[in-house]
Amino acid sequence: MHAVVLVGGFGTRLRPLTNTIPKPMLPVGHEPMIARLIGRLARGGVTDVVLALGFKPEPFMEAFPDGRCGDVVLHYAVEPEPLDTGGAIRFAALHAGIDDTFVVANGDVMTDLDVAGLVAAHRRHGAEATLHLIGVDDPSAFGVVDLADDGSVRQFVEKPARGTEPSNLINAGTYVFEASVLDRIPAEQRVSIERDVFPLVADAGRLFGYSTDDYWIDAGVPDFYRAANLDLLSGKRAHESAEAFAPGAIVDPQATVSNTLVGAGARIAAGTTVVDSVILPGAVIEERAQVESSLVMGRVGADATVIESIIGADGVVAADDHLAYSTLPDLD
Repeated sequence: MHAVVLVGGFGTRLRPLTNTIPKPMLPVGHEPMIARLIGRLARGGVTDVVLALGFKPEPFMEAFPDGRCGDVVLHYAVEPEPLDTGGAIRFAALHAGIDDTFVVANGDVMTDLDVAGLVAAHRRHGAEATLHLIGVDDPSAFGVVDLADDGSVRQFVEKPARGTEPSNLINAGTYVFEASVLDRIPAEQRVSIERDVFPLVADAGRLFGYSTDDYWIDAGVPDFYRAANLDLLSGKRAHESAEAFAPGAIVDPQATVSNTLVGAGARIAAGTTVVDSVILPGAVIEERAQVESSLVMGRVGADATVIESIIGADGVVAADDHLAYSTLPDLD
């Protein structure tokens, strides 16, 4: 079975980390986010993944030089111009010659969803499209679904005004489509799958939902990206975990490091305190620095303090400086 994975966004919510690396290549538990996602798809029966790219594919090709991620064959579909989610799905599917049932996944979703179960539900209903749904406390920031008792979607509303949501069930970013969905997407145009296509399929009575209470997180947001990493330490994930320190990480025995992932090649010096953070590959935390609830890709100087901040690859917190609730370099 094929899957189309949407990885063409600019990763603006995770800047400045994404100034130097595409969002799907950022590590989650010492593996690229995209590799963990593809592993989940493979467990559900996917054999081929088409990466729907909006910019150069070179970082992905360098990460997977043999064109495979585990046992999954990779294909690259690079849009000639931005086509939005629906246009990107159509372009990638046609590029790979997909003409049968296929899976679609957003590239920044980390979940324990059983993809095979989603596909089975899709086939039981004879659906044209089936959406994975998750219940959340505040659904207004998402696509929200009004689900009938038979599992069909009566209404799909993208980001409704708070208080007008038809339910608390949101589009969780993994779908199963029949190839006929592609016929609903105009060629070579910007088309939103959420705003333009799902309502059409719902009106035809062929859009279904599959609601679960699996682990689910949108790792494209800084706090949630950090949580997606730390959740691999806490046993929250059904099939996945990670060691706190990657091979090649250098952590001085006199450092205090708790509930923190430290990437390959990162260095944490003596006397430091690092808590609830993700120290990305190659980052440096110098002597006696304190880092709390942060994402660090650059350098933190001696005796500096960093709290709830994001430091990109070019970011340097000078010795004795204090950085809180900020980014470095600053976002324009």
